Amino acid sequence: MQGRYHFNFSKFFSSRSKNTVFTEKTPLLKVSSEENGLQCVALHNPDFTTDDDSWDNSSAEFEQRFQLESEMTSFPRSASSEKYEILDSLQVKFNLSKMRSFAVFILFGIYPDQGMPWQMLAVSSLESFSMNLTDFRDSALLKLDIGGPFEAQVVNEQTEEYIIVQISQNEDTGSRRRRQQQVVYNWSLPLSSRRNQQIITTRTFQIPNRGTIFINIQAFLQESGSVPLSMKHQYLHANIEAQVTVASIILVGVYVLIILEIVHRTLAAMLGSLAALAALAIVGERPSMVKVVEWIDYETLALLFGMMVLVAIFSETGFFDYCAVKAYRFSRGKVWAMITLLCLIAAILSAFLDNVTTMLLFTPVTIRLCEVLNLDPRHVLIAEVIFTNIGGAATAVGDPPNVIIVSKQELRKRGLDFAAFTGHMFLGICLVVLVSFPFLRLLYWNKKLYNKEPSEIVELKHEIYVWRLTAQRINPASREETAVKCLLMQKVLTLEMLLRKKLRTFHRQISQEDKNWETNIQELQKKHRITDKILLIKCLTVLGCVILMFFLNSFVPGIYLDLGWIAMLGALWLLVLADIHDFEMILNRVEWATLLFFAALFVLMEALAHLHLIDYIGEQTALLIKVVPEDQRLAVAIILVLWVSALASSVIDNIPFTATMIPVLLNLSKDPDVNLPMKPLIFSLAMGACLGGNGTLIGASANVVCAGIAEQHGYGFSFMEFFRLGFPMMIVSCTVGMCYLLVAHVVVGWNS
Repeated sequence: MQGRYHFNFSKFFSSRSKNTVFTEKTPLLKVSSEENGLQCVALHNPDFTTDDDSWDNSSAEFEQRFQLESEMTSFPRSASSEKYEILDSLQVKFNLSKMRSFAVFILFGIYPDQGMPWQMLAVSSLESFSMNLTDFRDSALLKLDIGGPFEAQVVNEQTEEYIIVQISQNEDTGSRRRRQQQVVYNWSLPLSSRRNQQIITTRTFQIPNRGTIFINIQAFLQESGSVPLSMKHQYLHANIEAQVTVASIILVGVYVLIILEIVHRTLAAMLGSLAALAALAIVGERPSMVKVVEWIDYETLALLFGMMVLVAIFSETGFFDYCAVKAYRFSRGKVWAMITLLCLIAAILSAFLDNVTTMLLFTPVTIRLCEVLNLDPRHVLIAEVIFTNIGGAATAVGDPPNVIIVSKQELRKRGLDFAAFTGHMFLGICLVVLVSFPFLRLLYWNKKLYNKEPSEIVELKHEIYVWRLTAQRINPASREETAVKCLLMQKVLTLEMLLRKKLRTFHRQISQEDKNWETNIQELQKKHRITDKILLIKCLTVLGCVILMFFLNSFVPGIYLDLGWIAMLGALWLLVLADIHDFEMILNRVEWATLLFFAALFVLMEALAHLHLIDYIGEQTALLIKVVPEDQRLAVAIILVLWVSALASSVIDNIPFTATMIPVLLNLSKDPDVNLPMKPLIFSLAMGACLGGNGTLIGASANVVCAGIAEQHGYGFSFMEFFRLGFPMMIVSCTVGMCYLLVAHVVVGWNS
């Protein structure tokens, strides 16, 4: 939609529309629809209980140890009391807001699914279709969905055959005279030569006045015949600006929950998606459960799940420990040489593999390497994932926005194929990498990469965390499981007492350079070896085939398997070859919280897109470009598109943003009044969307995957820890990319 829309709260909170009254002049087949119901099941999680008969002898000792555990948990609070007071106050506010959250459930429950029936019709050059809508009333917008044999990727091109949809209205003035219909909107839909395909297009119209609305559909064909169409309409009770405002508030609320760590990021994404669905219900566009499930990108979830299973089995061979020792030996004990090498390899691999796959393979190796060298894995992992996102922007298959751009037939027809896109982006990303390495060293100048405590204490703390996590995962459903959980908790308390003694006796000694690296190499090689060579051969064979299929899927058009199917088939193949009996152990290593986060994030972003947030950003960007003088328009367009894409991709998913911005930029390039070349705009979009993922923790999928795996190993990093390093890197990398694009397209004129 174009133009300005007035914010009207009375329309926003108006009642839902009633049944539509219409008349038609052509035969009409009305398809009935069924409402989908949602049944909620309340689950009760029983508290931890013990059997009195089994634990009479150890109850007093367990109670004493439990009191000691409470003392241990309260010990760190005295060191940073102010911080905990702030967090406690935020927690109190969050607890008070829990009652308000029930309003979201109520609002979401009282509005039904908008399962409007599809109407089947046929139009021709001699016979049109007309419909009268008499119950528009206080609704702000009219949404039309039309399905038919339309062109999928044609933007502003004149075709010989097309469909015209006219929206007209009579102004309700109270006069009894017959009034002339005034055409408010003309919507042109070009027809495809293949009449067997069905493409659904959607457009939202603002109706300026009250009164009867007339919809007329006419076909303009070269030959006699009819065109089968399907159509449904829907009333929306809020204008575009109101929906964008609500969507922005929901997005800010989700970020507040994640940044302040009030709840887990997975729960924050789930609450945000529910709030967005409630907003759609109030507007009058509540989707059905089937539609919400369709919003989830199952290819990404299948890719993550399959690779997590592969990595879980791979870790049983000791290969990650072996690689860590080899990397330490190759760097000759120099920490920064090792970090630079890891980041460079990650950037190169992510240029040809998906960056999520790269981090799934690299994160366990990096964590084990840092544990061997007594390094803090958090800083090393953040550096790796930053360069993974940078390297993924170099080719057409390294990052999802690039894949979306290259797969557009309209862009391919205008010369932006795989080779042209990769050649242009690869040169710019090489410059970004050259500048990013010194800047990363500057950011880490005052950071202590080594752990402040001796390795013995660090390993003991990590062992306590693993035992505690294992105990928490046991559901005491039976007497035996209850006994095992109590034994594990006693083990945790014993280790915590030992840790407390060691903290009193050990003196912290920090060494920034390992001078005895040759001696350490010999000791590490004896300690960390391959534990199962036969399983290693099986894992390397399956993983090599999976990675080869990833490459072939990008370059060979005859393979009809996407990345998700390849990863799932590889995981099933390895499970059969490895003869895994303890299947629950493998499933426990899968990052279910990460998978749920992505599922909730997909629903959240699609709901925000239906609230017109992404469309609004693209339209406002296009309006800003049009008002710039012509001699400065190209430079301003490159700067504006790149930075809007970078900032937007750091807070929302870059996949729907890229898909939305491509038609906007194509319209700009074809507008004779704007007179802008197409390629600089597309390259600015790709550069900003890929590099902008480094801005925040949830800006890119690789960031979330890396954080989830690190958290499972006991080295999770917060939103702000990533933001302090990732956002400055995003600013510098985007600045270098902007300078490259300005020199290439404005100074040199590389626009062909």
